Amino acid sequence: MPLLSRFAGRRAAIVFILVTAVLDIVAMGIVIPVLPKLIEEFAGSNARAGVINGAFVALWAGMQFVASPIIGSLSDRYGRRPVLLLSTAGLAADYVLMALAPDLWWLAVGRILAGVTSASFSTVYAYMADITAPEDRARAYGLIGAAFSAGFVAGPLLGGVLGEISPRAPFWAAGTLSALAFLYGWLVLPESLPRERRMAFAWSRANPFGALRLLARDRELTGLAGVTFLLHFAHHIFSAIYVLYAGQRYGLSAWEVGMLLSFAGGLDAVMQGLLVGRVTARWGDRRTMVIGLVGGAIGIACMGLANSGWLFVLALVPNALWGLAMPTLQALMTRRVSEREQGQLQGATMSVSSVAGIASPLFFGAVYALSVGEGAAIPFIGTAFLIAAAVLLGGAFLGAATTRRAVSIAPAD
Repeated sequence: MPLLSRFAGRRAAIVFILVTAVLDIVAMGIVIPVLPKLIEEFAGSNARAGVINGAFVALWAGMQFVASPIIGSLSDRYGRRPVLLLSTAGLAADYVLMALAPDLWWLAVGRILAGVTSASFSTVYAYMADITAPEDRARAYGLIGAAFSAGFVAGPLLGGVLGEISPRAPFWAAGTLSALAFLYGWLVLPESLPRERRMAFAWSRANPFGALRLLARDRELTGLAGVTFLLHFAHHIFSAIYVLYAGQRYGLSAWEVGMLLSFAGGLDAVMQGLLVGRVTARWGDRRTMVIGLVGGAIGIACMGLANSGWLFVLALVPNALWGLAMPTLQALMTRRVSEREQGQLQGATMSVSSVAGIASPLFFGAVYALSVGEGAAIPFIGTAFLIAAAVLLGGAFLGAATTRRAVSIAPAD
């Protein structure tokens, strides 16, 4: 039975959080096709832009590493609604700053602010955990993933169109959409965490290293955190070099890359919104997670090996299977902690993905820089994608080994 039908009394809350998520992700997706190109204008070369863009993504992730557990703990203490509202307001201000940025240093400041405000994405998952039962969370997280993907369908497409007009126009559009998300949330988004279920704020849990201790208290939770790291490490290749790689190897313009990213977002929306519930009902969360990781690895490897633009596009189809892995991985993790710790868990999980987001773009940016141009130290331009595929495949093996035992429901408070 569809999730919205099973929770008719909470349907409005689910719709509200999904719409807010779509608006935020559309705003983020708008700038994807143009930000690397804007960096290239300031940097002066494609190879140098790959390194700088990787550094910017790492900077964004570093701020998420610091801010995510703090924001997760604050949402456990004060509720989810104020955190989400502050995030969308901050994103609106950040996009305006980047629209006006005169050089790389101002863009760097913009990425710092974006990392802090985007850290509240963990609160979106905590919100959904508040209003759904543990056995329904894979489907619920699939809906969030589908909402994010829908945003990435519209965002890059709109960004590609606006980028043809001006490299600054997408940032103004993103700021406007984030402002609309704030207004929408202010008017209609209800609070999901009752006062009696809130937890006192403590820096011992809110600092990044304290938050990570939560993931170390259980063997299965630790293993799943490792899978989270590997998954995000592999997929940050898209934010680090995908746009530059597509332009350099296949000659794709900002408009064409926007179309391609929209296509990828559409595939992911179908995978997470329509298929994850059906697949988990048949195979369970564990097998579905492994299938998604293996499929994603095959797709990324095909991107690195594709010798034509069409094959590069077709590789997005198997790669879309990774959309099965994310919601099931998160659902498995939520079953290992109590209901009062969901915000802390999401903050800790975001910190893990942020560590991957720091290391991965720097690594893939460097690999890409060494594999382009005459006399490249690495002779094959698709090497970074092959490495990412191997990392994702390693995550599949770790996930299968870690979750061999049956997953139990978290203990009561």
